[in-house]
Amino acid sequence: MGITPKTGPQGGRIFITGGASGLGLALGRRYARAGWRVAVGDINPDAMAAAVAELSAIAPDAFAIPCDVRDDAALDAAAQALTQRWGGVDIVVNNAGVAQAGNIDDTPLDDWRWIIDINLMGVVRGCKAFTPMFKAQGHGYFVNTASMAGLLDMPTMSAYNATKAAVVSLSETLQHELAPSGIGVSVICPSFFKTNLASSLRTTDPRLRARVDKLLNRPGITAEDVAEYVFQGVAAGRCHLLPHKEGRRFWLMKRLMPRAWYVAMIDKRARSMATPSRTAAGQPQQPAAPSTGSRG
Repeated sequence: MGITPKTGPQGGRIFITGGASGLGLALGRRYARAGWRVAVGDINPDAMAAAVAELSAIAPDAFAIPCDVRDDAALDAAAQALTQRWGGVDIVVNNAGVAQAGNIDDTPLDDWRWIIDINLMGVVRGCKAFTPMFKAQGHGYFVNTASMAGLLDMPTMSAYNATKAAVVSLSETLQHELAPSGIGVSVICPSFFKTNLASSLRTTDPRLRARVDKLLNRPGITAEDVAEYVFQGVAAGRCHLLPHKEGRRFWLMKRLMPRAWYVAMIDKRARSMATPSRTAAGQPQQPAAPSTGSRG
């Protein structure tokens, strides 16, 4: 049992980056239904307005904060806004993220810089901006969105996998570092589920885009299911939150099996999902526009 979230005298307060859609919005709904005050940060004004309109029906004090996690000042401004409006915040969910797929020799270095700046540094900025507030309060809780990609190592996803593995390591490190200050940390590691992550995907291979779209739209657990799992896991103070049963099984095998056996298993699975590294016409697809509004 780890540190569990504490709430202020007027109830719980939660701030969610990438909170206007996908898992972020599903978490907002779940905490709103539990009586929490909810603030969402995002870069999409229309999505923020729609999210606040929906959340306000459950949590009347719901509001949005324009927040680009690539901007140091934006996270500091969000912390100041929450201090002014609520006197602080009890849970910060560093959820904003984007996706990249491609072979190591095909992936432009600019894509590496882009995804590191959002998926990793966005979480770093969120933790750095809110830790002083949490220490002053004597309590607080970070929930960082990573992915099963941060625990496993499927090929053609090196940039994405690396950022998510870094978020896992950061979260585990902060669990030790911040515990003496009464601050808890959880890291979410879901597999694929229906969300708008594909809208941010950068890849030089359109077939990889099609594969990601197919995986995201498979029947299975929903964003609401993941949000419920996270809600319960955070309430219990669990560090690693793996909502997919298959993901939990693969992670256990990676930890217990000899590396050679695990690699053979992953290679077999990767071959079953394999796509050529080039398009039939030999033309790379243009990368999607940057976005920081969805689950990683």
